[in-house]
This record gives sequence, structure tokens and C-alpha cells, in this order.
Amino acid sequence: MKTELLAPAGSYAKFLTALHFGADAVYLGGKNFSLRTFADNFTAEELSSAVRLAHEKGKKVYVTANIYARNADFATLADYFRFLEETGVDAAIVSDSGVVYLAKQVAPKLAIHLSTQANTTNKYAVKFWKEQGVSRVILARELSIAEIKEIHEFVPDIELEAFVHGAMCISYSGRCLLSDYLDGRQSNRGACVQACRWRYEVRAKNATNGQSEWLPIEEDDKGTYIFNSKDLNMLSRLKELAEAGVCSFKIEGRMKSGYYLATVINAYRRALDGGDIAESEYELACVAHREYTQAYADGKNGETVNYDDSQSRGEYTYIADVLRARDGFVLAEMRNRFKEGDILEALAPDGNFKKSFRAEEIYASDGERTDDCKLVQAVYRIKCPYELKKGDYLRRKNG
Repeated sequence: MKTELLAPAGSYAKFLTALHFGADAVYLGGKNFSLRTFADNFTAEELSSAVRLAHEKGKKVYVTANIYARNADFATLADYFRFLEETGVDAAIVSDSGVVYLAKQVAPKLAIHLSTQANTTNKYAVKFWKEQGVSRVILARELSIAEIKEIHEFVPDIELEAFVHGAMCISYSGRCLLSDYLDGRQSNRGACVQACRWRYEVRAKNATNGQSEWLPIEEDDKGTYIFNSKDLNMLSRLKELAEAGVCSFKIEGRMKSGYYLATVINAYRRALDGGDIAESEYELACVAHREYTQAYADGKNGETVNYDDSQSRGEYTYIADVLRARDGFVLAEMRNRFKEGDILEALAPDGNFKKSFRAEEIYASDGERTDDCKLVQAVYRIKCPYELKKGDYLRRKNG
């Protein structure tokens, strides 16, 4: 069985990006019951359209319904699962045991994937969930490759999915109450404010003047981001994960930009298709990210906190979205300022990947030639020697 590359989509546009750059499957959320309520998410019409388009391309769509439900949620959840089954969604991603039970009752043909929120960390739990009708378990990030292999050998006839890239949580796979306590937003209902990413200080009384003042908290001389996890990067361990029994490699990031997703999906797609691993690793350094870690791949790891700052800038600046190419020009919607003479590079899933050109002839939307593109989301026509495609991106090397 070919190992699946599974990508996130926080909006319909990002769903199109995931397909364009080579994802085998996409996971997304509707307007309710998802743990990413701050993403744009999908209306019923968008969800139906996404399923149709994905299936036309031989791809799959999984829909998150992974909140921890309360009694009042269940009447609406029943209708939602019926809708997902009728729409032809390939699976629902669920955390709550009661929600699993309901889904099996009201939508028996709908496959159920157990969310990482369920914190599945052992082979007996996996066997239990299989007996409840779950077809795939999304394993907790805290597992080592050796533990995953043991699970697969114990329950060989269930699919195992594992995160391979993206943000990690300071708590057990998202089971955190920091957001609830500090901001009143319920993390396990989809409204996490990511309090673990904040810079913390402590207020104390000055012994000299009796005044209260803020003092920095320092874990060590590196900084004050004491809850801030590093980002996961398992690119170099994909073969080991597949051999251990993982059938789906999952990328985190429904709240990330389309440009970020394009870069990461493209890197993993090329690696899985036999491309140069070193080149893909470099690509993962091209977007903003926290320091990378392989987390618990080899077992216990006490070095998963990123003390320095929130995240690095990345090697490239995201310049524009490609809308189309015609007659030796590319039409692009600007995202960051660029000027005539800048060297622009294509981020594309095909042979145009990393091809660069000098922006020497640029026209604004009014047809006038310009040498300074500074209007965000304005559409510019740029002379380009390559036939770029809608969905590609333009970027510029930093430094």
C-alpha cells in the first residue's frame, strides 16, 4: 500500500493548493464541531464541492468533527454525520467516544478515523478502537517509531496515521487547559488561543521602593518562551515510519498560509517520490518555522521546547500568487513588495520548480508600466520566460 500524504486545508483556496502540490488526501473542517474554529473552514456547499473535485482527481477528503462534545451537541451532530455520509466524505475524524458511537448509529457507511486528540499511546487502546468500528487511528505525537511498530504488529489490520510535520502542543496532543484559564477560550472546543506561544513575565514587589513591577521569566539564557514547543520535522524518517506500519503521513497546519502549505507539501511530495532529501530539507527551511525537532521518534526527549523566540523568518519571502500565464507574461496577485530588477523564483509542483527570472517588465492593473509593486493584493503583469500555472507561487530569496 502506497503511503498517503495527508495535508490540511483551513479554507477552500488552501484545499486547492493542497491538491495542486500533490497531497493524496486533505483534512478539513466544517463550520461546526472542528478544533480549528478560527480557520475559515467550509460551508456545506464548499464541502460538497471539495469532495467532488477530490474524487475526480483520485484524492480523498477527511472531515474533522473532533471536539469533546456536550449533551446539547448531539442532535446537530447526528444531522451533520448524515450529511457527511450522503456527501461521500471518505472519513470523519472524531475524538469523543460518545461521538464515535453516534456516528456509527446514524451514518454506518461513514468511515471513522480516531483523532490524535484521543491520545492513543498503546496497542491495547488501538485494538479497543478497532473493535468499536474505527478504521484508522491517528496516533499521539508522543509515540516513538519503535512503539508504533509494536502497535502495528499487535493490530495489523487497522490503519495508522502519524503527524510528520508542523506545530506541536505543550500538552498531550492538544489536551490543554491554558487557553481556558488565561483567556476563557475552550481549547477542547476548538477555540485555543495558543497561550503556550506567549512570552511570559512575572510581577513582583521591588524591595527598595515597594513598587510592583514586571520582571522577565528566564528558563535559561536563551529566552522566555517557556511553553513554546519546537516544530516537528520527520522528513528524514519517513521510510522508518512506513516500515513501522504508518499508512498516512500527516502535515499540521489548517491555520497556516497557502504559501506555507505549498512549500511543505511540495517538499514532502518530492521526497516521497524519490527526490533529493537534502533539497526537501532546505525547502522546509524556506518558510517561517520554529526550530525543528524529531520529537519522540527515538523515545524520551527533553529538548522539545523552543526558548529563543516564536519562530524564524525563513529563507524566502512570499511575493505573489500566480493567477495565470499568457503570451510571455505571468499575472500575479502581490503579497509582499517587490521591484523591477528583483530576482523572483517559482514555487511549483512541476518542472518550473525553483526556476528564477529577473522582473524586468512589470505592468499594473491599469496597464501602466511600474518599477515598484507595493499595493498588497494588487494584480501585476510580469514578463516571465516560463509557463507558470494558476496555483503556483512567486518568492524572493532573503539576504
